[in-house]
Amino acid sequence: MTLTVTPPGTDPRAVLRAGLWMLGAVVSFSSMAVAGRAVSFELDTFEIMMYRSIVGFVLVICVARLTGHSRSITTRSPGLHLIRNLSHFTGQNLWFYAITMIPLAQVFALEFTSPLWVLVLSPLVLGERMTRVRALAAVIGFTGILIVARPSPETINAGTLAAAAAAIGFAGSILATKRLTRTETLTCILFWMTLTQIVFGLICAGLDGDIALPSPASAPWLIVIGCAGLMAHVCLTTALSIAPATVITPVDFLRLPLIAVIGLMVYGEAIDAFTLLGAAVIFGANYLNLWFETRKRY
Repeated sequence: MTLTVTPPGTDPRAVLRAGLWMLGAVVSFSSMAVAGRAVSFELDTFEIMMYRSIVGFVLVICVARLTGHSRSITTRSPGLHLIRNLSHFTGQNLWFYAITMIPLAQVFALEFTSPLWVLVLSPLVLGERMTRVRALAAVIGFTGILIVARPSPETINAGTLAAAAAAIGFAGSILATKRLTRTETLTCILFWMTLTQIVFGLICAGLDGDIALPSPASAPWLIVIGCAGLMAHVCLTTALSIAPATVITPVDFLRLPLIAVIGLMVYGEAIDAFTLLGAAVIFGANYLNLWFETRKRY
């Protein structure tokens, strides 16, 4: 699967299709957060990741066979796949931990900093140049982090640190994926992601010699996590292939108010004005960089 970005001025119908795909990603991410909380009282994060990866692996194999993409699964870049999947596994475990410790809206707000970490790390990993606009976006974005976290002995806890660290893990995954997409298909990347993370999950979950089996009540939630995780990747990638990132990024930002409402209605979590303000600053930083990069390109 080749990812191409449609230039500005694209067909409004294409923009609508991209927006619908992004809504699918928003729903998928939010569903994964709710399902992750539902099973966290029975399974630890390593077990959740292991079962999620098993469900995802089965889905990838089935879809690859049905669509004839099995041949695109190669072994050309084992080291890069390992780095990408270790980063994603670490970030996802921290994310699952964070959603059990702090309000969901705060987790999502801190997760939005992943693109900013990509900006900071790209010169080191991809050899990309750090421009003034990218540096400005990074500074603005990290100001947003301070607004969300409001660092002090009272506000900094294991949950906020885990959410912030998860964003760095996701950034490492994004950078490695950028390198992989130069030679590998989406099917290949997802195949090695799910297979590798099954192994990681088995090792980490089995360190204490006791891997818990899901109960009948938890099994459906694990299926939701596995399906939602894959669908989020597919929806996001498809949306990017149809319309510019500057068009679809605002749709992704809907995740925050949606999860804030879910947190309020399902878990009784108060909607924190500082979290919403900080997330808006983080979004603005990301959008500034996307807007400048697309105008420069076209």
